[in-house]
Amino acid sequence: MDVILHQLGDLIVGSIPTIILFVFLVLAYRVLLYGPLTRMLAERRERTQGAVEKAAAAIAAADAKTQEYEARLRAARAEIYRHREQLIHQWNVERDNALACARLAAQERIRAAEAALKHQAAEAHKQIEGSTEQLASQILQAILPAGMAPAESAR
Repeated sequence: MDVILHQLGDLIVGSIPTIILFVFLVLAYRVLLYGPLTRMLAERRERTQGAVEKAAAAIAAADAKTQEYEARLRAARAEIYRHREQLIHQWNVERDNALACARLAAQERIRAAEAALKHQAAEAHKQIEGSTEQLASQILQAILPAGMAPAESAR
């Protein structure tokens, strides 16, 4: 057993430079390669995640702006429709007022024309009544022979 222990001791002593070299390589790997690589990957992940978050934020902002613009557009359309309805109502009132004025003016003209016609008819009636005796005597003279007088025919 001493031989085995002695061989093991020789192996351990002979492996010390290998162990030191291995530890040195692991430390060098950690310092020179693994640390910077880990930092670079973390930074890359952070940038990628940050870009994704920025993109999501930009999309959310664009959606918010779109909704705001749509709300403004709806409000503007509603205002235009309301203004249009006011104008139509105003024009209808003005048209109704103009029609009422035109009707009143036409009724006044009709009344004036009726009054003028009644006045003319009354004057014509008076003129006809005034000229009936004259016309009657002219008719009698035209119808009766020349020798008969209107006084004789009355008998």
